[in-house]
Amino acid sequence: MAGPGQVGRGKVAGKSGKVAAKRHRKQAAPADRISKPALRRLARRGGVKRLSDLVYKEMTGIVKNYLTKIVQLAINYAAHCKRKTVYTADVLCALKSVGIKLVGYN
Repeated sequence: MAGPGQVGRGKVAGKSGKVAAKRHRKQAAPADRISKPALRRLARRGGVKRLSDLVYKEMTGIVKNYLTKIVQLAINYAAHCKRKTVYTADVLCALKSVGIKLVGYN
């Protein structure tokens, strides 16, 4: 609403007509790629002090195969229960079938 002595803007989309500068959005990393720092953290957890550059490609393949196996097992557990949603219990059962037991998740 325009007050006395003010000019109305009519029906204009937006608030004031001023537009901020457009910024480029940060591109997300592809889902099939595991970052170098993430692989380095996994190696540090395993007690490795230094890594060669050639190791990262091999580690990526190993981690992808392992995660694919776990996810596929979890999906199979959910499908067996006639569900489309994978629950935490499905992932825990998948890990247990591979030989890893996690404690503290319901």
